[in-house]
Amino acid sequence: MENSTLYILFGIYGFSWLFQMFYLLYFMLKPSQFKPREAKDDSKPLSVIICAKNEAQNLKAFIPDICQQDYPNFEVVVVNDCSTDDTEMVLAQLKTQYSNLYYTSIPLSRQHYEGKKLALTLGVKAAKNEHLIFTDADCRPISDQWLKEFSSQFSDEKQIIIGHGRFEKKKTLFNLFLRYETFFNAVQYMGFALRGKPFMAVGRNMAYTKSLFTNNNVFKPYLNIASGDDDLFIRSCANKHNTTIQPVFNAQTESIAPANFAEWRDRKSRHLTTAPVYKTGIKSWLIGEALTRQIFWLLTLCSLFFPTFVPLTMALLMIRLCVLHIVLAKAANKMGENKLFWATILFDFVTPLLIGNVWVINIFSAKKKKWK
Repeated sequence: MENSTLYILFGIYGFSWLFQMFYLLYFMLKPSQFKPREAKDDSKPLSVIICAKNEAQNLKAFIPDICQQDYPNFEVVVVNDCSTDDTEMVLAQLKTQYSNLYYTSIPLSRQHYEGKKLALTLGVKAAKNEHLIFTDADCRPISDQWLKEFSSQFSDEKQIIIGHGRFEKKKTLFNLFLRYETFFNAVQYMGFALRGKPFMAVGRNMAYTKSLFTNNNVFKPYLNIASGDDDLFIRSCANKHNTTIQPVFNAQTESIAPANFAEWRDRKSRHLTTAPVYKTGIKSWLIGEALTRQIFWLLTLCSLFFPTFVPLTMALLMIRLCVLHIVLAKAANKMGENKLFWATILFDFVTPLLIGNVWVINIFSAKKKKWK
């Protein structure tokens, strides 16, 4: 290989390293530096909204943890979205136990194909209160302080709160990957939000005001997109002034993890259907991060065949890994994710490849992703 080609490749390598370092220190470090507002006793009335489709067993298991939150004034609104299992009966039974539980059902005769947009809209309209918190039927709050901690971030200016929805822990390598990928994503989208570039949230744990939803025709331009209602709302309504985060442990939810890789891929595929509607600047940052990470790793491995460059590439590799570990360790400490950041050793290279594979499949697949 000619020297000029080698130096061009090394220039690309150096740019990739610089991009990665900037991304880590500018976006990914930000959540660990965030200081949430303290939860106070002046608790505002809340409505918790859950859309459920064939979730009878999960509702039976998790609704009690939500209805029994240590919070003085809240309601739980469940929208039964065309379920064909025992969801209606379970909700009726739970209603007799919890006076703050309300539910409404969309009959099968009104079955729709716009994801859960109709269910969400009905839930928002049914809510009695201005401040809304959203989670899923297969989620449970980490603690009975969930509502108190999460709602404490509402203010006159902050109308959208982005939280972390983790997966349950199991002792398998696949589960470790799931939890690491979810944690990394959370640090990423929270960092963007704090830098004034909100682009994503998870419906498992987010909040916003009722007036913000009703005053914006959020879903009308996106009726052809079946999934990603959380991201579509952020795309339409979030900005650097009205959005904040709540990363602390007691303000999180935990949900049932996908059982296998195929289930995770299907979920990720549905979620990525919203990626094309991200703002151009956001897409550039996200693609740039994934691309430069892969280039950096690939050229690091290639440098082993050229002894002249080995000392420098190994030094840059160690610097990046050290910074990555410090950034994720700080975030893990803030979010109560224990030592999950060490999984970066296993998954830093492979994660963009797996997600890129799903993204490519989405491009060439004619299959429509539906709310299940």
